[in-house]
Amino acid sequence: MAPILEARNLTKRFPGVVALNEVTFDLQPGEVHALCGENGAGKSTLIKTLSGIHPFGSYEGEFRVRGEPARFRTLKDAEAAGLAVIYQELALVEEMSVAENIFLGHEPRRGPLVDWDAAYAQAAKLLAEFQIEIDPDLKVRELGVGQKQLIEIVKALGKKSQVLILDEPTAALAESEVAILLRILRDLRTSGVACIYISHKLGEVKAIADRITVLRDGSSITTLVAAQVEIPDIIRHMVGREIKELFPRDRTQPVGETLLKVNNLSVAPSAGEPARLKDVTFEVRAGEVLGIGGLMGAGRSELLLHLFGAWGARQSGDVRLGSESDPAPEPRDSIHRGLVMVTDDRKRYGLLLEQPIGFNLSLSSLEKVTQGGLVDEVQEARLNQKFFDALRVKAPGLDVAVGGLSGGNQQKVVIGKALMTEPRVVFLDEPTRGIDVGAKLEVYQLINRLTADGKAVVLVSSELPELMGMSDRILMLHEGQVGGMFLPSEFTQEALLAAAMGSKPKTDLCN
Repeated sequence: MAPILEARNLTKRFPGVVALNEVTFDLQPGEVHALCGENGAGKSTLIKTLSGIHPFGSYEGEFRVRGEPARFRTLKDAEAAGLAVIYQELALVEEMSVAENIFLGHEPRRGPLVDWDAAYAQAAKLLAEFQIEIDPDLKVRELGVGQKQLIEIVKALGKKSQVLILDEPTAALAESEVAILLRILRDLRTSGVACIYISHKLGEVKAIADRITVLRDGSSITTLVAAQVEIPDIIRHMVGREIKELFPRDRTQPVGETLLKVNNLSVAPSAGEPARLKDVTFEVRAGEVLGIGGLMGAGRSELLLHLFGAWGARQSGDVRLGSESDPAPEPRDSIHRGLVMVTDDRKRYGLLLEQPIGFNLSLSSLEKVTQGGLVDEVQEARLNQKFFDALRVKAPGLDVAVGGLSGGNQQKVVIGKALMTEPRVVFLDEPTRGIDVGAKLEVYQLINRLTADGKAVVLVSSELPELMGMSDRILMLHEGQVGGMFLPSEFTQEALLAAAMGSKPKTDLCN
């Protein structure tokens, strides 16, 4: 069968960098073809080339659509040929309705006027066709992240796209939403729609893909039949070496004194509203990783944000940081007292993307390099270089804009900015979201170094294997309450999911 899309020896150069080096790739009708590789391997550059963002003439080699040479100069050219890209950063208009977003730019018309009745009827039909229970009249701002991701897919299908390119589509989705997305992709496959699926979640890739092409350092290394390959083999091709242990947690490290203690904490989004967090109790000790899990909306991020001082109105409860009481603080106070947080949304809250790496690294620690009200630029550069080197950030130097880095290297900068404050307690909210397996391993090794140095780490993750692999204890939240506390001997996906859904009785929180 002839490929619906084919790339032949694609080479894309930027000043001083070969981002793609003779990449060859093809996609069959009705196929789900996964692209895997570390951050910086060339995946994003490849899809931008295929979709017209990097226009014809800016690269070497060629690609074809349905056997014909494709010379896309804009994204609209690619859409006209039946290609649609769904990016991790969603492109929806928050104040418009679901139906308005689905047909934005190609609204059905009655003469010169938009036929809104037809638009809403067709949107409802599309949503029903894929068993998505969302009212087309709703404003997009009222939807959750997972629902918005599904609307992006429906929006692409409303354009009669025959090729979907999905870039990390499940990075922010709960397990139930992932299941819906994978079901939709399987339905699309049977109807002949082909998908290029980019994800760092190799379990998902194995579950949905027909074939897997691995990119490394801008080159296409191999194409594998998904059913005939195991995850360790995929990883070996991605990183060029064998990784024997995905979660290298060292549980032999001794734990010390309690650094953070939370007792019967209840918090509302704002004063006068009902509590979102209710009677939450836990503690975390020096040298320990406390994992926090739960379904989407369980209150994981809200708990960390409140303790850091960036969310909510405390209704009751006691929080102690070290030996001192910790009333509702400001983030600046938390940093001064040794508590720091790495956000789950690095691009929105963790970085100033247009600023250099060095500017971002020292942003939370300027007091350390300020004398007489002025920043000592020599001292700042020395400190920045120390963390730049220690975290092995892949970039030419500190003066590179952080927005141009791969996701894994951006995450290293966010973590470096936090660690430069010299904290005792480190909150990590989804620290490996959207980064590759090699970068994940570096984050895990960093967690081990932090606990070996006597710091306490609180790790929020939506990936149960990660929680089980890197935690010394796990607290599961259910609708803002403690669903259970688990020791390593009790770590099973079944038990943790049961607690997340509220069906496990609470255990002794002092274990």
